[in-house]
Amino acid sequence: MSESSQKPYRIGVAGLGTVGAGVIKLLQDNQELVARHAGRPIEISGVTASNKDKDRGVDLSAYQWMDSLDDMINSPEVDAVIELIGGSDGMVKDMVEGALKKGKDVVTANKALLAHHGFELSKLAEENKASLAYEAAVAGGIPIIKALREGLSANNINSLYGILNGTCNYILSEMRETGRDFDDVLKEAQEKGYAEADPSFDIDGIDAAHKLALLGALAFGVKPNFDELEINGIRDVESRDIKHADELGYRIKLIGMARRAGENFVQVMEPCLVPINSALGSVEGVFNAVMTQGDFVDKTMMEGRGAGEGPTASSVVADIIDLARGNNLPAFGVASNELKQATWQNADSLSYKAYIRLKVEDHSGVLADITACLKESSVSADSFLQHPRKEDGEATVVILTHEEPLKDIKAAVEKLGNLPCVLDKPMLMRVEEV
Repeated sequence: MSESSQKPYRIGVAGLGTVGAGVIKLLQDNQELVARHAGRPIEISGVTASNKDKDRGVDLSAYQWMDSLDDMINSPEVDAVIELIGGSDGMVKDMVEGALKKGKDVVTANKALLAHHGFELSKLAEENKASLAYEAAVAGGIPIIKALREGLSANNINSLYGILNGTCNYILSEMRETGRDFDDVLKEAQEKGYAEADPSFDIDGIDAAHKLALLGALAFGVKPNFDELEINGIRDVESRDIKHADELGYRIKLIGMARRAGENFVQVMEPCLVPINSALGSVEGVFNAVMTQGDFVDKTMMEGRGAGEGPTASSVVADIIDLARGNNLPAFGVASNELKQATWQNADSLSYKAYIRLKVEDHSGVLADITACLKESSVSADSFLQHPRKEDGEATVVILTHEEPLKDIKAAVEKLGNLPCVLDKPMLMRVEEV
């Protein structure tokens, strides 16, 4: 091994929460293994966080405490800044920009920052001969960024599907297994630490959509564009929807979809029905999964834990090892000036099967009215389920449509919602046969 390869790669860790402490613990426990893979030692030159005195369950005494983010950026003893604070703007964005301008590499787990500013930051990194790495920003311990940027780079990726939020997948899995309602399972997820006190970021699909924006950019060689994403969370999914889906041979998952549509692209994050026996249908609990379809490799799928101290730290340190080796690739697989400005189109132009659930008055003629609405919108039904509730004069009608243009299905649902016999807003979900 040459003298230059023995020179330590020196990092500064900004943010000492669950992931930051996990990174330090991993580097301490697997120091020799990491150095062997990196070809040289990895040295922690300094750490910083908002509270110096907090007990983080890991020994920090050997590391210099840096009083500010600027101290870390300007330190001549830091080759790479490891950003584990979070947030899409403000001081975190300033820190990452400052580090890149200084020619320092940046490793981050910050999907929100990259979904909103990834293109500009990737360009800044290239201009200053620095690297921007973010394996931990998407799907925790699953090395999907490396897979898209390296292992699948010879393929035109035609489509990508992902279960990208463990909180949502846990809630939907528990609702199916126990029959309990959304609010009850969400409360349990908060008690177990799977959901935040304010769970909106997760259950409304925002967290998963940030990840999808990055995966779409990598898969298609385009600029990430979070603002063009269609996003719907899981708040409106009821336990009866999960039961009905099961009767029809499906499971409900929060699915991120990015796919080519001719010369254009579509990206959507919303709850969908997937076949029970499909690869994505079998992903349960807090696990994440990403499926891709390439022109030469065909389908691939990776599954694993999407969050947590260990899996996320594993991905952060994998990036550190790559950078220490000198494996410095463009953030989105190709140089920033090669990233295309994609034309994103609405999923309404595509054709799907769909699940429609209606709460209706339980009397004769209702099914005839429903069928007439579908016919007026050129939508045909594949299956009907009817569950009467005679005690209150109401019933639930579930329709599984044939594959039709989504815009026609939405038009039919709007008409159904206006029928006098329909008592509540209809529930509509796409079926993804993946």
